[in-house]
Amino acid sequence: MTASVKTSIPPRHEHPFAQFVRILGKGKKGTRSLTEEEAQTAMTMIMEGQVEDVQLGAFLMLLRVKEESPEELLGFVRAVRGQILPPRVLSVDLDWSSYAGKRRHLPWYLFSIFLLAQQGIRVFIHGASGHTIDRIYTEDILTDLGMQVARDWQQCEQHLDQQGFAYFPLQYLCPQLHRVIELRNTLGLRSPVHTLARLLNPCDAPAVIQGIFHPGYRPVHQLAAQALGYPRVDVIKGEAGEIERNPDGECLIQSVRNGELLDTTWPAMFDRRHRKESELDLGHFVAVWRGDAEHEYGEAAVIGTTAIALCLLGRADNREQAEPLARELWALRDRSLL
Repeated sequence: MTASVKTSIPPRHEHPFAQFVRILGKGKKGTRSLTEEEAQTAMTMIMEGQVEDVQLGAFLMLLRVKEESPEELLGFVRAVRGQILPPRVLSVDLDWSSYAGKRRHLPWYLFSIFLLAQQGIRVFIHGASGHTIDRIYTEDILTDLGMQVARDWQQCEQHLDQQGFAYFPLQYLCPQLHRVIELRNTLGLRSPVHTLARLLNPCDAPAVIQGIFHPGYRPVHQLAAQALGYPRVDVIKGEAGEIERNPDGECLIQSVRNGELLDTTWPAMFDRRHRKESELDLGHFVAVWRGDAEHEYGEAAVIGTTAIALCLLGRADNREQAEPLARELWALRDRSLL
């Protein structure tokens, strides 16, 4: 009689993160958005390195196809904010996110930041660079201009005190998110990190300004900012996705003011559209600041963007007050800065 042989097959356990991929990818009828709690748990696992690369790619692209809901964004932001807050309170007036980069126009929004800083408004800028091919980024331009880029929170505080603004790259602010955003060229598509990063407001600034590219994301940012309790927020469709008003068209500003949602439309600043740059000439960019050259579109973009910020900060009540004030700030700028 031949003895029977018993084989022991070890039980297979589902990876804890698999549930979140399944929720998003369970077919046309079975799929749904994550709840705020689920989104927070999922992002916490990503932040803590508890997710396999293949799961992360699937998760990001399923979200990209579906598009993030305000509840998902809220959960993601809550998970990240708890891990990136500065070691001590920094005095910041305006949170300015910069993740898109520019391709067809020079980064005129930087001049708006300089104008605000020269008025004693402390601007905290956070962003990323290099994740999309053929674009120039805030970090690159500041470096080319000989300006400082912070590598830690202590340097952020020093830069705010010295020049009125600080730029803190995502790779130092949150290395885990930077790794995800760097997948842009691997996956071929932007990920939810581009959206949630704009909402982080790490220094708890009382005013937050955001630029998006796809108009459909504007109300999503607005609702998420309201739920996060940010008191004063403006979201615009910025040129290339940066916080920069395009003066050639109407500008819809979707805002939060102490919990209330508001929409305001500012008219175009010109009757005609301007040609896009044939090349992004940093020398001409600097010459415009110094007053050695003129740029009708660029100067209007600076004035229009600055005007929006002035209203957001309570320095003006409306466009009719803000635009003349912004023009005055541009005329009186410190031309020796560059």
